[in-house]
Amino acid sequence: MTTAACGPVDGAVEVVDPGVPGERPARCVAVVGASEKVFAGHFPGFAIFPGVCVVEYVQRGALATLPEREPGGRWVLAAVESSRFLSPVSPGDELTSEYVWSRKDGAWRCRASAATGRGPAAQIRLRFENRDAPGAEAGVEERRDQDVRARGADAG
Repeated sequence: MTTAACGPVDGAVEVVDPGVPGERPARCVAVVGASEKVFAGHFPGFAIFPGVCVVEYVQRGALATLPEREPGGRWVLAAVESSRFLSPVSPGDELTSEYVWSRKDGAWRCRASAATGRGPAAQIRLRFENRDAPGAEAGVEERRDQDVRARGADAG
C-alpha cells in the first residue's frame, strides 16, 4: 500500500509491514526526492530536509498503519506529543519509519522512529483521535483544557 496526501512534501509513503500492536512494530519507507520543493529554500547549496517534513512523512505512515479503524471513523492527527531530531535528512535519502502503537482513552498513540542509511533521524510521538466517535468533540475540548493546564504547570 502506498499513501500520498496534500502537504509540505511531494513523495509517497509505502507500508512495508502493517505491524501488530503489542507484537511487532509497523514499518514504512519513503524516498526523499531531490525534487522536493522545500529544498529550494532549505538550504541552497547545502540541502537539509526540514523537521516538519520528516514529521509529515511519519504522520502519513502512521495514518496508513493505524490499527483497528472503526467503520465510518474519521481518524485525525490530534497532537504531536513530542519530537526529537537526531540527524539531518538529505535529498535522495530513504527514510524508514517504525511505529509502536498503543490505545488509551479512545485515542491511538504511536511512538515513531525515523532513520536514514546513516542512522537514527528522529523520534516522534503522535496521538490520533476519531472525530466521528460519539462524544468526540467533548473529549477534544477536555483534552485541550488538560494540555493547556499542563503547559501552564510546566511554565511555572
